[in-house]
Amino acid sequence: MILKQLSIINFKNIAQAELSFSANINCFLGNNGMGKSNLLDAIYYLSFCKSFTHVNDSQNIRHGEEFFMLQGVYDRNDTTETLSCGIRRKQKKSFKRNKKEYERLSDHIGFAPLVMVSPDDSILIRGGGEERRRFIDVVISQWDKPYLDSLIRYNKALEQRNALIRQQVGDPSLYEIWEEQMARAASRVYDTRQRFLEAFIPVFNRFYNHIAAGNEQVGLAYRSHLAEGDLLPQLAASRSRDLLIGYTTKGIHRDDMEMTLDDYPMKRIGSQGQCKTYLVALKLAQYEFLAQHGNTTPILLLDDLFDKLDAERVERIMRLVASDVFGQIFITDTNREYLDQIVRQTTARHSLFNVVNGEFSSL
Repeated sequence: MILKQLSIINFKNIAQAELSFSANINCFLGNNGMGKSNLLDAIYYLSFCKSFTHVNDSQNIRHGEEFFMLQGVYDRNDTTETLSCGIRRKQKKSFKRNKKEYERLSDHIGFAPLVMVSPDDSILIRGGGEERRRFIDVVISQWDKPYLDSLIRYNKALEQRNALIRQQVGDPSLYEIWEEQMARAASRVYDTRQRFLEAFIPVFNRFYNHIAAGNEQVGLAYRSHLAEGDLLPQLAASRSRDLLIGYTTKGIHRDDMEMTLDDYPMKRIGSQGQCKTYLVALKLAQYEFLAQHGNTTPILLLDDLFDKLDAERVERIMRLVASDVFGQIFITDTNREYLDQIVRQTTARHSLFNVVNGEFSSL
């Protein structure tokens, strides 16, 4: 997948931009707050129909304006594809492929596979289980449509069960309707997550060991209530407790990934550099997994990649990025030295842009 051209109007601090990109490495240089990350978020939006920062759609509209528009022209498996999105305040977003609007936004997920490495990824380690579940779901949903459908069905049934709990409904038959739907969908989601992580963990370990030069022992483990057996009897057994607590306590919506360093929780003992290495390894493993299982090569977005890393880890990551392992790459930094080093280490074509107050100029 290659993004050839991008048009932006009123997206965050970018009033207007018309950009053409290299099929290989695209570098964006500028101080903090100039719009580098906003550009990457616009690219992310065209892949996932939402912002990487998970803010409300209207919050992406430039201050003082009433709408934003994005359009990307892609080369996907030797076919030209145009993706466009438009949003007006207090109106439903419009998302189109080749001028034809999607009936369901979920139908678009996976068409333009993408992996983003961002400073905001630290929430994967520091945040709650919902962040780590989202990471798993984003990876799998880009190549497995039945998984995404099962996840949507589960969440809708979960919402209905929670509504009964909030209303303090006592009739067991009303719960059983939604619990049966939850159990069927949960089984599919759990099995897919389990198979995915069994294949994913060795790839993650390989990337981490490469960046850290094999000096640290990290772990990644899947935790789920379904490891204890089928969900349906667990839901029935927990019903009385859930009525007291006020929400559903059993199910795949409580799944988690345990992240460890030397058998201790990463969020408790990991340094900033170790946590950053862990996150970069996760995302590079995600890229390799999508490249192997999807229908087209993902785009890789690297936002402020080298922050909080020592010189040796920076050097090893730069060699990875400059290799021919990855497809099209977009990378931002405040330090031109890092970007120049990447360019010098590769024979691939590249483009370099300077970013000032939401405006882009070639260097």
